[in-house]
Amino acid sequence: MATTRDANWTVRAATFVLWAAAAASAVYWGLKVGGSSRASAAPPVAVRQPAPDAAAIARLLGQGAGGATSVAAAPAASRYQLVGVVSDASRHGAALIIVEGRPAKPYRVGAVVDEGIVLQSVAPRRAVLAKADGGAEVATLEMPAPGAAQR
Repeated sequence: MATTRDANWTVRAATFVLWAAAAASAVYWGLKVGGSSRASAAPPVAVRQPAPDAAAIARLLGQGAGGATSVAAAPAASRYQLVGVVSDASRHGAALIIVEGRPAKPYRVGAVVDEGIVLQSVAPRRAVLAKADGGAEVATLEMPAPGAAQR
Protein backbone atom coordinates (compact mmCIF):
# COMPACT_ATOMS: atom_id res chain seq x y z
CA MET A 1 0.00 0.00 0.00
CA ALA A 2 1.40 3.35 -1.03
CA THR A 3 1.11 6.15 1.41
CA THR A 4 1.30 9.86 0.81
CA ARG A 5 4.71 9.90 2.40
CA ASP A 6 6.09 7.31 -0.10
CA ALA A 7 4.57 9.22 -3.03
CA ASN A 8 6.33 12.43 -1.94
CA TRP A 9 9.71 10.66 -1.95
CA THR A 10 9.08 9.23 -5.39
CA VAL A 11 8.26 12.67 -6.77
CA ARG A 12 11.31 14.18 -5.04
CA ALA A 13 13.66 11.48 -6.40
CA ALA A 14 12.29 11.85 -9.92
CA THR A 15 12.66 15.64 -9.72
CA PHE A 16 16.24 15.30 -8.47
CA VAL A 17 17.17 12.92 -11.31
CA LEU A 18 15.57 15.24 -13.88
CA TRP A 19 17.45 18.32 -12.59
CA ALA A 20 20.74 16.37 -12.43
CA ALA A 21 20.29 15.33 -16.06
CA ALA A 22 19.54 18.93 -17.04
CA ALA A 23 22.65 20.20 -15.19
CA ALA A 24 24.85 17.51 -16.79
CA SER A 25 23.51 18.44 -20.21
CA ALA A 26 24.17 22.14 -19.62
CA VAL A 27 27.75 21.41 -18.50
CA TYR A 28 28.38 19.14 -21.50
CA TRP A 29 27.15 21.67 -24.04
CA GLY A 30 28.89 24.55 -22.26
CA LEU A 31 32.22 22.73 -22.52
CA LYS A 32 31.52 21.68 -26.11
CA VAL A 33 30.70 25.22 -27.25
CA GLY A 34 33.43 26.82 -25.13
CA GLY A 35 36.10 24.59 -26.62
CA SER A 36 37.51 23.56 -23.24
CA SER A 37 37.38 19.83 -23.89
CA ARG A 38 40.00 17.93 -25.88
CA ALA A 39 38.92 16.16 -29.06
CA SER A 40 41.20 13.17 -28.51
CA ALA A 41 42.78 11.51 -25.53
CA ALA A 42 46.03 10.80 -27.42
CA PRO A 43 49.17 12.33 -25.89
CA PRO A 44 50.52 15.40 -27.66
CA VAL A 45 53.14 14.81 -30.33
CA ALA A 46 56.43 16.67 -29.96
CA VAL A 47 56.89 19.08 -32.85
CA ARG A 48 60.45 19.54 -34.00
CA GLN A 49 61.28 23.23 -34.27
CA PRO A 50 63.42 24.33 -37.21
CA ALA A 51 66.92 25.63 -36.45
CA PRO A 52 67.00 29.39 -35.88
CA ASP A 53 68.16 31.53 -38.78
CA ALA A 54 71.56 32.90 -37.71
CA ALA A 55 71.45 35.70 -40.30
CA ALA A 56 68.07 36.91 -39.01
CA ILE A 57 69.32 36.87 -35.42
CA ALA A 58 72.43 38.77 -36.49
CA ARG A 59 70.28 41.46 -38.13
CA LEU A 60 68.10 41.61 -35.01
CA LEU A 61 71.13 42.12 -32.77
CA GLY A 62 72.51 44.94 -34.88
CA GLN A 63 74.76 43.55 -37.57
CA GLY A 64 74.71 45.92 -40.52
CA ALA A 65 75.19 45.22 -44.22
CA GLY A 66 78.97 45.61 -43.87
CA GLY A 67 79.25 42.84 -41.27
CA ALA A 68 80.83 42.95 -37.86
CA THR A 69 84.46 43.60 -37.12
CA SER A 70 86.58 42.47 -34.25
CA VAL A 71 89.43 44.22 -32.48
CA ALA A 72 91.99 41.61 -31.54
CA ALA A 73 93.96 41.61 -28.33
CA ALA A 74 95.84 38.51 -29.47
CA PRO A 75 96.34 36.74 -32.83
CA ALA A 76 93.81 34.05 -31.80
CA ALA A 77 91.09 36.72 -31.80
CA SER A 78 90.89 36.62 -35.59
CA ARG A 79 89.00 33.32 -35.16
CA TYR A 80 86.07 35.13 -33.48
CA GLN A 81 83.60 37.62 -34.90
CA LEU A 82 81.03 39.52 -32.84
CA VAL A 83 77.62 39.71 -34.49
CA GLY A 84 75.40 41.06 -31.70
CA VAL A 85 75.19 41.80 -27.97
CA VAL A 86 72.42 41.87 -25.39
CA SER A 87 73.53 43.39 -22.08
CA ASP A 88 72.18 45.15 -19.03
CA ALA A 89 73.64 47.56 -16.48
CA SER A 90 75.16 44.74 -14.39
CA ARG A 91 77.06 43.45 -17.48
CA HIS A 92 75.15 40.17 -17.50
CA GLY A 93 73.83 39.22 -20.87
CA ALA A 94 74.70 37.33 -24.02
CA ALA A 95 76.64 37.76 -27.24
CA LEU A 96 76.12 36.31 -30.71
CA ILE A 97 79.58 35.14 -31.84
CA ILE A 98 80.89 33.43 -34.98
CA VAL A 99 83.72 31.00 -34.21
CA GLU A 100 86.02 30.08 -37.12
CA GLY A 101 83.41 30.86 -39.79
CA ARG A 102 80.76 28.51 -38.35
CA PRO A 103 77.19 29.80 -37.97
CA ALA A 104 76.73 32.38 -35.23
CA LYS A 105 75.64 31.06 -31.82
CA PRO A 106 74.46 32.91 -28.72
CA TYR A 107 76.64 32.62 -25.58
CA ARG A 108 75.77 33.85 -22.07
CA VAL A 109 78.39 35.51 -19.87
CA GLY A 110 80.48 32.71 -18.36
CA ALA A 111 79.69 30.20 -21.13
CA VAL A 112 82.42 28.34 -22.98
CA VAL A 113 82.81 29.85 -26.45
CA ASP A 114 85.67 27.68 -27.68
CA GLU A 115 88.06 25.18 -26.13
CA GLY A 116 89.52 26.94 -23.08
CA ILE A 117 87.84 30.28 -23.91
CA VAL A 118 84.83 31.78 -22.09
CA LEU A 119 82.73 34.90 -22.57
CA GLN A 120 83.95 37.03 -19.67
CA SER A 121 81.75 40.10 -20.01
CA VAL A 122 79.57 42.07 -22.39
CA ALA A 123 78.94 45.77 -22.87
CA PRO A 124 77.00 47.66 -25.51
CA ARG A 125 78.55 46.68 -28.87
CA ARG A 126 81.48 44.84 -27.17
CA ALA A 127 82.28 41.38 -25.76
CA VAL A 128 85.39 40.26 -23.86
CA LEU A 129 86.77 36.72 -24.18
CA ALA A 130 89.14 35.27 -21.58
CA LYS A 131 90.83 31.99 -20.71
CA ALA A 132 88.53 29.53 -18.97
CA ASP A 133 90.85 29.05 -15.99
CA GLY A 134 90.33 32.67 -14.97
CA GLY A 135 93.45 33.77 -16.80
CA ALA A 136 94.21 36.74 -18.96
CA GLU A 137 91.92 38.36 -21.48
CA VAL A 138 92.19 36.69 -24.91
CA ALA A 139 90.25 39.16 -27.07
CA THR A 140 87.94 42.14 -27.05
CA LEU A 141 85.41 41.86 -29.85
CA GLU A 142 83.67 45.02 -31.00
CA MET A 143 80.88 45.75 -33.45
CA PRO A 144 81.21 48.66 -35.92
CA ALA A 145 79.43 51.94 -35.26
CA PRO A 146 75.87 52.00 -36.66
CA GLY A 147 76.72 54.61 -39.30
CA ALA A 148 79.85 52.77 -40.47
CA ALA A 149 77.90 49.67 -41.57
CA GLN A 150 75.67 51.62 -43.98
CA ARG A 151 78.46 53.15 -46.12
